[in-house]
Amino acid sequence: MKKKIVITGVGILASNAIGKEAFWNALEKGVSGIKEVSLFETTALKSKLAGEIKDFDPKPYLGEKGLRLLDRSTILVNVAAKLALDDANFSVTKDNADEVGVVLGTTLGSVWSISEFDKQALREGPRYVNPALFPNTVINSPASQISIRFGITGFNTTIATGFTSSLDALKYACDFIQLGRAKAVLVGGVEEMCIQTYLGFYKLGFSAASKNGGIELSCPFDKRRNGIIFGEGSGMFLIEDEESAKKRGAKIYCEVKSIGYAFDPFRVNKYNRRGPGIRQALKKALDEAGLVMGDIDYISANANSTKEADVIETEAICDVFGDKAKKLPVSAIKSMIGETFSASGAMQMAAGIGSLENQFIPPTINYEEKDADCDLDYVPNKSRKAKLSNVLISCFGPSGTNNCIILSK
Repeated sequence: MKKKIVITGVGILASNAIGKEAFWNALEKGVSGIKEVSLFETTALKSKLAGEIKDFDPKPYLGEKGLRLLDRSTILVNVAAKLALDDANFSVTKDNADEVGVVLGTTLGSVWSISEFDKQALREGPRYVNPALFPNTVINSPASQISIRFGITGFNTTIATGFTSSLDALKYACDFIQLGRAKAVLVGGVEEMCIQTYLGFYKLGFSAASKNGGIELSCPFDKRRNGIIFGEGSGMFLIEDEESAKKRGAKIYCEVKSIGYAFDPFRVNKYNRRGPGIRQALKKALDEAGLVMGDIDYISANANSTKEADVIETEAICDVFGDKAKKLPVSAIKSMIGETFSASGAMQMAAGIGSLENQFIPPTINYEEKDADCDLDYVPNKSRKAKLSNVLISCFGPSGTNNCIILSK
């Protein structure tokens, strides 16, 4: 018999708020975390904005011990993990440590560390680099540090699939629980703000204002959109099988009702304009959940303010949901926090849980000019109170990955 998998802990760090309550409140009020970059110099670039977590101090959450040699990604995700464990009132002990796992979605989490390590080696010679900095250059280092800090001795896995990494990590974690190889899993994603990743998106032409100048604004579905605003953050969740959660008296936020994954092998860093992958993922999520179109109360859209992707998603929703599409609220939290890449699915999960918990739909802010190719209800500029039972989260990227999940009350 298939186990029900539930979410019992939420830990979130975003550019507009830290902690679940603050994050949900910021979303409901339409608060943007997108501001001028302060972590590095942007004078020579056309793009100067980002969803950066400013004035962040991890010490109140993690204490001072062991932080000096950790990079930003690792610190962000460890704080998110601590918040999730505390929220779930879950203690890792010698009796249950083997039954707890960690799965983290991150793709660029080690880029800054690799760059800095190599820079030092080139400048001073390989014999003079600090060996204590080397562990940060390994892509699974942030996930490993979670297990080390919290004494988790079950499986530890890093998923690096780009934009859908967090939701792919969730699929992996759910499978382990279904197979009886874990009773609880810390799962989520992280991406940090650094000059290397910022420049990567900028030089590929994904960033707002990077190609032809124009407005630098995260405005999904709006006619003025011309690219992403890069953001950073981390979202971690404790998931458990329902029986285990109830046995320990845990508060249950929602059920992970279904996960629909599809890969569309088209081209690297280029969207397939026909969008077969996202259509397939949407259909799979509905079929696996045993739900029909009318059961979905709200879609948390992937929409990241790129010209192509927002149209592809709109058309996919229209095709899959048919006549129901026009009446279905669809909104984009990336209008407030930017495109957080590997962490984006985790950010949407945290928002979706808040929507179910507090019965509201976050707005798509900065929405002013209607695009004839994007003609759904995008909940413009102001949040909306609503009766929600099933929230669908859509996530996809330009290299073929597509993942949609349904969270149910």
